[in-house]
Amino acid sequence: MNVSEKVQAILDNLPTKTGCYLMKDSKGRVIYVGKAVNLRSRVRSYFHESVGHIKTQKLAANIDDIEVIVVESELESLILEMNLIKKHKPHFNVRLKDDKRYPYIRVHWADPFPKVTVTRQMVDDGSHYFGPYTSVWAVHKTLDVLRRVFPYLTCDREITGQDERACLYYDIKLCNAPCIGVTDQTTYRQMISDLCDFLNGRTEEIVSRLHLDMEQASEQLRYEKAATIRDQLAAIENIVERQKVVSTDYIDSDVIAMARDDREACVQVFFIRNGKLIGREYFMMENTEDSEDADVMAEFIKQFYNQAANVPPQVLLPREVEESLVIKEWLSQRRGGQKVEIKIPKRGQKRQLIDMAAENAAETLNSLKAQWEADSHRQTAALTDLQDALDLENAPVRIECYDISNTQGTAAVGSMVVFERGKPNKKHYRRFNIRSVAGPDDFASMEEVLVRRFRRWQAAQEEQYKPGKRPDLVFGTLPDLLIVDGGKGQLSRAVKVLEAFGLEERVPVAGLAKQAEEIFLPGRERSVMLPRNSQGLFLVQRARDEAHRFAVTAHRARRSRQGIASQLDTIPGIGPAKRKALLTTFGSIDKVKEASLEELSAIRGITPDLAEHIKGHLA
Repeated sequence: MNVSEKVQAILDNLPTKTGCYLMKDSKGRVIYVGKAVNLRSRVRSYFHESVGHIKTQKLAANIDDIEVIVVESELESLILEMNLIKKHKPHFNVRLKDDKRYPYIRVHWADPFPKVTVTRQMVDDGSHYFGPYTSVWAVHKTLDVLRRVFPYLTCDREITGQDERACLYYDIKLCNAPCIGVTDQTTYRQMISDLCDFLNGRTEEIVSRLHLDMEQASEQLRYEKAATIRDQLAAIENIVERQKVVSTDYIDSDVIAMARDDREACVQVFFIRNGKLIGREYFMMENTEDSEDADVMAEFIKQFYNQAANVPPQVLLPREVEESLVIKEWLSQRRGGQKVEIKIPKRGQKRQLIDMAAENAAETLNSLKAQWEADSHRQTAALTDLQDALDLENAPVRIECYDISNTQGTAAVGSMVVFERGKPNKKHYRRFNIRSVAGPDDFASMEEVLVRRFRRWQAAQEEQYKPGKRPDLVFGTLPDLLIVDGGKGQLSRAVKVLEAFGLEERVPVAGLAKQAEEIFLPGRERSVMLPRNSQGLFLVQRARDEAHRFAVTAHRARRSRQGIASQLDTIPGIGPAKRKALLTTFGSIDKVKEASLEELSAIRGITPDLAEHIKGHLA
């Protein structure tokens, strides 16, 4: 792999200590953040010739500078890495998709008469927080229900108990009026404490105490008070009935599982408290392509619990994650020093919970994809956005997008995907095995693909008038917009091909650079930047991602057919004996990738340094 003198000098002088590294592009933007026990070994692994992941190759190609930060321990490096990812939002890191802060329920416990509000930021001010949640609307719906059970304050009055009259909320039983002394401070705070217990899934003690209070009120002939408590109990029981009992193990747990497609990952979290499923949330992860499931899950755990209001004593996962020991140490620290266990159940009730969460994640992911397919308004808006932003004469009803996939120039494949009226037309997808290009030359490969595509168009024009000849609907139609995955270099090759076929005036063409989602157009020095919430941007991103997925899938199939040597053979220090031991122990390359450093080091002949080296090569 070609490395600039600047980067090579950095690689030659990297420390062998623990820490974090920030990889930057030519504009000084942080494009990737990582951590390592041995910075020198880990960072240098990105530039080995044997690196097979397309994503890693693209990352390495964009690195212009590397900054390292040395720390004292793995735990410090994990915490620093999370903070750096949160700060810089690097393009190549797997991360939670939503840039906005998630909403929380905030109980202002430090106030004499605590209010309950919704916030997007946790502050260390003595308040109690619950969340994060993914929907503000759902949070407000939850509070609407809870307020009928626990009628908390919402006004800004200074509570003295001496006000002449209460507000309307007291009349409609949505506030118990401490402002006029109907409820004293002790009783009010007990109610808010009950609300907090309720949000934590603790209902039995609340129900028992309310039953006792109701009986006492009835015995004292305070029938109105008894009726109020009766209604409160009925509301609680109505909610509790919907909280499914899912476990006889009363250890509070979060159950986490995931579903993926080629573009994104949907992670589902079940919140089990006191044996009951009290809630669930889903979160989308982006930049997951070419990342192993275990790596995506590890990144989710770190980013989710870095902003979670509470950490349970037990987290259930479908598979092992790398760095589980240091993650457990960090989670225990987040829980105030109380031990947190990460478990991977293989059978029984806990495994059923994992499977149920995975099924919910898959249904959510399919539902989100279906929403796009069904939303014709969004698709129309996307086409209009592109027409306006790119100065197209007509809306781009037919969009063709192209990408190249290879491993160090071997088994290179080009992809062509077609979107019609904003939807993928998979019947028109085509792949091209690269024939004329030697080595990893994506520019020349793209030129070959486009030449072959428009030769087919020429042939279709010549044959369309022959008797009995059916029209070529795939290649016989010109696109309203041609997109190549890449910047100015790929765009210039596309323009060259169109000019060779006399189509430069008939086929609008654009290059989409993934780094900053810039769109380059012929003859324009400055790129076009669509708004981040633009439907047009979503459409070209989806077309680009689909072209990438289709190319990678075809490339892997071709590479497999060609019988490319095992990735283990390319790792210095791994000979036939160690390769056999690794494959005998773990069974496959994927299992070797998923193995922890401790598991690798347990194999005879594999030292801790070599284990780190293996992980670096297979990352």
